[in-house]
Amino acid sequence: MAPPSFGWWAKESHRGTPVVVKMQNPNWSMVELEGPTDDDFLISDGSPGRARDKARGKNAKQLTWVLLLKAHRAAGCLTSIASATFGLASAVRRRIASGRTDSENPSVKRSRFYTFLKAFLWLSVVLLCFEVAAYFQGWHFGASSLQLRYLWTTPFPVRGAFDWVYATWVWVRVEYLAPPLQFLANACIVLFLIQSLDRLILCLGCFWIRLRKIKPVPKQTSSDLESGENGYFPMVLVQIPMCNEREVYQQSIGAVCNLEWPKSKLLVQILDDSDDPTTQTLIKEEVHKWQREGARIVYRHRVIRDGYKAGNLKSAMNCNYVRDYEFVAIFDADFQPSPDFLIRTVPHFKDNEDLALVQARWSFVNKDENLLTRLQNINLAFHFEVEQQVNGVFINFFGFNGTAGVWRIKALEDCGGWLERTTVEDMDIAVRAHLHGWKFIFLNDVECQCELPESYEAYRKQQHRWHSGPMQLFRLCLPAIIKSKISFWKKFNLIFLFFLLRKLILPFYSFTLFCIILPMTMFIPEAELPAWVVCYIPATMSFLNILPAPKSFPFIVPYLLFENTMSVTKFNAMISGLFQLGSAYEWVVTKKSGRSSEGDLASLAEKDPKHQRGVSVPNLQDMKEEVKQQEKKNSSKKKKKKHNRIYTKELALAFLLLTASARSLLSAQGIHFYFLLFQGISFLLVGLDLIGEQVQ
Repeated sequence: MAPPSFGWWAKESHRGTPVVVKMQNPNWSMVELEGPTDDDFLISDGSPGRARDKARGKNAKQLTWVLLLKAHRAAGCLTSIASATFGLASAVRRRIASGRTDSENPSVKRSRFYTFLKAFLWLSVVLLCFEVAAYFQGWHFGASSLQLRYLWTTPFPVRGAFDWVYATWVWVRVEYLAPPLQFLANACIVLFLIQSLDRLILCLGCFWIRLRKIKPVPKQTSSDLESGENGYFPMVLVQIPMCNEREVYQQSIGAVCNLEWPKSKLLVQILDDSDDPTTQTLIKEEVHKWQREGARIVYRHRVIRDGYKAGNLKSAMNCNYVRDYEFVAIFDADFQPSPDFLIRTVPHFKDNEDLALVQARWSFVNKDENLLTRLQNINLAFHFEVEQQVNGVFINFFGFNGTAGVWRIKALEDCGGWLERTTVEDMDIAVRAHLHGWKFIFLNDVECQCELPESYEAYRKQQHRWHSGPMQLFRLCLPAIIKSKISFWKKFNLIFLFFLLRKLILPFYSFTLFCIILPMTMFIPEAELPAWVVCYIPATMSFLNILPAPKSFPFIVPYLLFENTMSVTKFNAMISGLFQLGSAYEWVVTKKSGRSSEGDLASLAEKDPKHQRGVSVPNLQDMKEEVKQQEKKNSSKKKKKKHNRIYTKELALAFLLLTASARSLLSAQGIHFYFLLFQGISFLLVGLDLIGEQVQ
């Protein structure tokens, strides 16, 4: 019998939201009333099966709707994947139809490196066809030695021509090709393990720094400086070297002119190497605008642009008034220091006479712009937070980044000043200062905003300069390092860890092991690479690399593949710098997009409305003649449009790796096949310039 109040419950539930009715009789079931219809309230007394069946029917209907909804979403995902695939295919067709490669200039000779890759690719294709034919004739790896012995003991007329050729090929690779290939593979594996151990130790050092909360602390805090009582305000010179960087000059000049420092103790030098008259005029107008606002800022332009950035800085340091200043802060044209940058960096020099450099960390305003910038952010986050922070804390030395740092001018003069002998003048002066006994400090909590290259072409040229220059410098500095009076441990750190392991061995084994030896082992199976070398250790190292940027964890696999892809450019640059080839001294200014930080602009506007980083209006009367001359030059020459290119080395290696992946199917090597397949696809995407900025 139903409880007396049951009828009231059902009646009330019919008016409003669904309720759950609980039966007091143990023979009655719990029924969930979900609809306002009368059928929902019909409950059979003494027969709970009907209510259970109705509940099951409703659950089935709900499950059906859920499945239909998920199927609709899956169809939408498939549709988006299909449209993206068609878009990618059309972009590939346009890229190939345009025919613009990285070696368009007819005066540029084809490199021997590319010729070697091309020849090796064709050889791999021939071997693949040969192995496929042998596979269908029953020549498998397990029986190759027995069959080889049988064929060599069988008279030649009885044997087929193909069998004899294949047996000869197996004998050649067993006797002559496999041993040296296996030796080279083992040597690269040893280098790989040493480099992985070095990276693991750096990560443990970074973990220790975080655990113990170790960081450099100045003897005078920023609050003491702001109070003005016994403040430490030495004379500071700020330098901004730039060359034809019209997109970013305003934000960098505005940022340094808003630095919080006594105006009488701060001077800004704009070191303009631009050869474009219009750009020169625009920068001059920006400097004049800030001079009218009361900033102490000067404009310098060199007529003879010798030595690139190093020559520009050297020329500026030769000014007579520089002797009145104690420190110099250097910023590239796309860097935007926060107003308190000097307040947080300069106090570290007080009562620390051995300190030469205070380096701040970089942060990026466009790190989420595309896949290329995301992968760069992973790499640079590890470089700053792990490599530079650990080296700064434990050995007081790291490579100067060329920007976002404050130097003691006395230290620059003591080690010989800026030299134009390499394309990495920042690393050069840091090494020489270290050899003279100076110390460095890295501040991981002080950030300076800048932007990352958004196109693969710009990033490729930047990486070529960054990896060619250290090899030039190593050749020049090795005698000085050996003859220096620093300790044996510091010499070991400079020669083996700083130069050889992290600048030479890393690109060498990465390219040789994963791009050359691994595909060769598919065609010479007697030499092999273990699965832990191909998969497990690289995955572990990629996981460690991505820890400083945990939000980028979904990109761990693309990061691993992209780093191996970039090993071609790094290896080529390393060889160019080591042997002083023609491309070793190329200097190309990294293309900027002009992205600025809206947060910093807004904070400056709130703080001081009259000192905004706004757009200055140039004097059109002064620019009239310059613009006319520039228009005449443009009309006489064909206007160059920005476009994506095709990179031949990357494409050659893409086809090589994909050919090797097809060969690995014959031997059923799962991990090797997947690695070669995805690595080949990665090379293919990069070779077609589909990873960075896309120009329609």
